[in-house]
Amino acid sequence: MSSLIRRAPRAIGSLIALLFTTLGRIVANTWFWVEAWLLDTKKSLYGLAVTRILIGLTGAGLLATNYSSRLYTFGSGSAWNGELAEPVSDFPKIWLFSWFHQVAGNDALFTLLYIVLFALAIAMMLGWRLKIVLPVYFVLWISFIEMNDAVGDQGDNMYRIVLLLMLFADPAARWSLDARRRAKKDFPTIPPREISNLLHNLVLVALTAQVIFVYASGGLFKAGGKPWQDGSAVYTPLMTERFGTWPILSELVTAWGPAVAAISWGSIILQIAFPFMLLTRPTRIVALLGIMSFHIGIGVLMGLPWFSLAMIGIDFIFIRDASWMRASALVRGAFLDDEAAPEKQAKQAAEADDITASAPKPRPTDGAPSKKKPAKARVPVRSAK
Repeated sequence: MSSLIRRAPRAIGSLIALLFTTLGRIVANTWFWVEAWLLDTKKSLYGLAVTRILIGLTGAGLLATNYSSRLYTFGSGSAWNGELAEPVSDFPKIWLFSWFHQVAGNDALFTLLYIVLFALAIAMMLGWRLKIVLPVYFVLWISFIEMNDAVGDQGDNMYRIVLLLMLFADPAARWSLDARRRAKKDFPTIPPREISNLLHNLVLVALTAQVIFVYASGGLFKAGGKPWQDGSAVYTPLMTERFGTWPILSELVTAWGPAVAAISWGSIILQIAFPFMLLTRPTRIVALLGIMSFHIGIGVLMGLPWFSLAMIGIDFIFIRDASWMRASALVRGAFLDDEAAPEKQAKQAAEADDITASAPKPRPTDGAPSKKKPAKARVPVRSAK
């Protein structure tokens, strides 16, 4: 017993030393992993490229659908709301974001600037000279969208945040005209490669954090509301004139009470659980399918297509580059198979002829006849018994 007591402090000291050693190794391995993840390569290049395409498509679509009412909603026709004289937003009071406000009274200049903004949205979607186009588009977009505070929504805030963050990333590295131009000629990055990788990957971290904040806070806020608790929250907006844009579809979706409750409660669970479902690949697939279905439903049933398209575009950063490359290879393979069908069939027929031949024949090399004589067929000799 006395020997055990004497050994106890040494054993406890060894356990404490082992504990600190293990914790030190965990911290060191985590540090090295984070450093390698941030500095070695740029992550989610394809996902961010899809985000760029859909963000540009969102801007172009919103501008195209509002072209006929541009003057009434944002231009000289909106003078009745008083924002031309005294803007509600602070952005028009900043000279950098006051371009549209300065020309709002001139219909010709307003329309010209409107068309320029549309062209920039198309250039962003195509990924053409993005290092120049993106900052100009960011400034003009804020100048335009803040013209009428009454027609904005929370999707505009998310759109601005994404544009701001993409200024520090490389969203044109894939599937863009800039990427094609870089492939022909190797263009070095202006900052060192490690700094460029760091900024790009930190943008992905910031976008992930922003998406998590939006979904988690939205889910928690819904959970505290009475309509969401009793499962009727989806029914009410679809029955209004503003958000019930497709009455037949709205009635079809809300015809069965349990389905309405399942959609209401399911959206809360999905939004709150979304950050945790991103941690593993199987749950991430379920989360992305669920959240994209959620946004498609909002876009179609509630008449908010551009908000939904922008959010779906942001969610695409959670799809791995390997998945995008496989999908791209499948699409290219399908088109190449259609175009090269005759050649492929001829090649397969020639291979089939070679396989089904009764005896192998020597093939000439480079069009010259072979000098080797064909081997004589051997007749099997049976041994006499």
